[in-house]
Amino acid sequence: MTITREEPATDAGERAMLEGWLDYHRQTLITKCEGLTDPQLRTASVEPSGLTLLGLVRHLTEVERYWFHEVLLGEDQGLLYSSEEDPDGDFRVTESDTWQETYATWQTEVAAARRDAAAFALDDFSKGLSRRTGRPFNLRWIYTHMIEEYARHNGHADLVRERIDGSTGD
Repeated sequence: MTITREEPATDAGERAMLEGWLDYHRQTLITKCEGLTDPQLRTASVEPSGLTLLGLVRHLTEVERYWFHEVLLGEDQGLLYSSEEDPDGDFRVTESDTWQETYATWQTEVAAARRDAAAFALDDFSKGLSRRTGRPFNLRWIYTHMIEEYARHNGHADLVRERIDGSTGD
């Protein structure tokens, strides 16, 4: 699978720009994982950290599910990899965790996020509320947060990928 990343048009409208940058960062994460085997994707950055590329993808799968289902729609569909007992379970991978399953689950959540967000205008408020303030978020805020979330974790992915095979890039 070869992913071509395209930056949003420099003259795009606000929504197209936000969606374009979010997709760009989603695609960036795929490029960081591209060409690696399952054992490589499960390889931790450096001890004592257990951070892996597969764990990052699992985490962002949970993030997509949380912000676009639980917050935007107000629907709690439960966690995929984490639990109350293990809130960082998304980052903990085992020998049985594969790219094929993880990627498919992630893409299912991304597709659902796109579908769900399409029903909202940028100024529309979420049905779910902030855990900290008790207030809703508008879709614009959620998109901006998701871009920030992916960009931050793509920085982590850069370092993990370099540790695995020396590959660097933007």
